[in-house]
Amino acid sequence: MRVAIEDVPGLHREGKKIGVTSVCSAHPLVLKAALRHGRETGTTVLIEATCNQVNHLGGYTGMTPSDFAAMVKALAAVEQCPTELIVLGGDHLGPNPWKDRPAEEAMAQAGTMVDAYVRAGFRKIHLDASMGCAGEPATLDDHTVAERAARMAGVAEQAAAQSGGGRPG
Repeated sequence: MRVAIEDVPGLHREGKKIGVTSVCSAHPLVLKAALRHGRETGTTVLIEATCNQVNHLGGYTGMTPSDFAAMVKALAAVEQCPTELIVLGGDHLGPNPWKDRPAEEAMAQAGTMVDAYVRAGFRKIHLDASMGCAGEPATLDDHTVAERAARMAGVAEQAAAQSGGGRPG
């Protein structure tokens, strides 16, 4: 039985015990194992990258979102995992990699990164604007966090519309 990520809540309401494999790794062996599991079980494989791992400047892996997506696609071909089972996710996308900079500069970088993730086909987008930037308290007030997250959500929606991809969630 093939299970899409959007089917999981309904299946849970029906009493079925089912989940979605979710990995947050850039290591090819980990990704291959997750893709193999998806192929063998016919279930969705959620593969996520964090803003520090992968971003428009390369992150600590040296990969941009499009590089990461291409790597996952190549590994899926090797593992014979149907691409329709794969959901790419961006985890904790926000200003964190640039939080040592002034807020506007960090948020500009975060917006460029979110745009790159969505244009590369990532559809599970976890926005995180909870951290303070240079000169701000470490923990921000709810209004500032919400305002920054809404700003990034707008970037994600615009990128999806312009690139013709599905809306991020």
